[in-house]
Amino acid sequence: MSQADQRAVRTLVSPLTLASPRGRVLYWTVFAGVVLAFALAFLFPVYWMVTGAMKSPDELVHTPPTLVPESWHLTGYTDAWELMSLPRHLWNTVVQASGAWLLQIVLCTAAAFALSKLRPAFGKVILGGILATLMVPVQALVVPKYLTVADLPLLHISLLNDPLAVWLPAVANAFNLYLLKRFFDQIPRDVLEAAEIDGAGKLRTLWSILLPMSRPVLGVVSIFALVAVWQDFLWPLMVFSDTGEQPISVALVQLSQNVPLTVLIGAMVIAALPMIVMFLVFQRHIIAGIGAGSTKG
Repeated sequence: MSQADQRAVRTLVSPLTLASPRGRVLYWTVFAGVVLAFALAFLFPVYWMVTGAMKSPDELVHTPPTLVPESWHLTGYTDAWELMSLPRHLWNTVVQASGAWLLQIVLCTAAAFALSKLRPAFGKVILGGILATLMVPVQALVVPKYLTVADLPLLHISLLNDPLAVWLPAVANAFNLYLLKRFFDQIPRDVLEAAEIDGAGKLRTLWSILLPMSRPVLGVVSIFALVAVWQDFLWPLMVFSDTGEQPISVALVQLSQNVPLTVLIGAMVIAALPMIVMFLVFQRHIIAGIGAGSTKG
């Protein structure tokens, strides 16, 4: 790169500055300091929560607080696992989140494909009505949803204390549907026409061609769907009056009155582990989903 080209490049730190030893040292020092500061800001609360469950109840409330536990023990985690019945509540959460994810992937994908590629009559009106629900506050929908699941129209059955009370409302996710539709809109029409020439029907085209191409956006939608159900509190609290059917988010609050603080912190750490592991495993799908609309023709 010539000297004129280097001057034409507009960056936070010019290439001329980085070319000098002093500039490189200063740049990497500032860069490492910023990264370290952000890492500490995000990781220190996690460290504090994990080590808090390993302290004794007296040490946990000691002033000033201790940065490192004076004595390390795992009773906070073992007691939380047994006293708060975490295996049962974790299983309830897995069932509710998995069912909501599966139904959302199937129905939102089918609806997005229909609105994007099949071009139904009044498709834009239907899409506009779906997107209009994003402007309605979540709190305004709680009572209508509860009345619906308490007495299901036409069938007149109650879905209270049933996973369907979580699954069915989760399916109607306008944001994920729009995200999938926007991705399908970017797929060239030539791909679908080639499949039609080969004799593939609409369902075969969706299953064999569009879904394999949609892995990045399906990964992002899956993460959104699972996290939304896993961290939800108000809706499960309303529809699950049976303690044995409650998810972990509700059980932690309901059972926190009768357990020591160290046990409660240990239960919170255990409850957060599945989401942390899922993020670490599927973080590449989040990054890939950013450019999910860039399909090469």
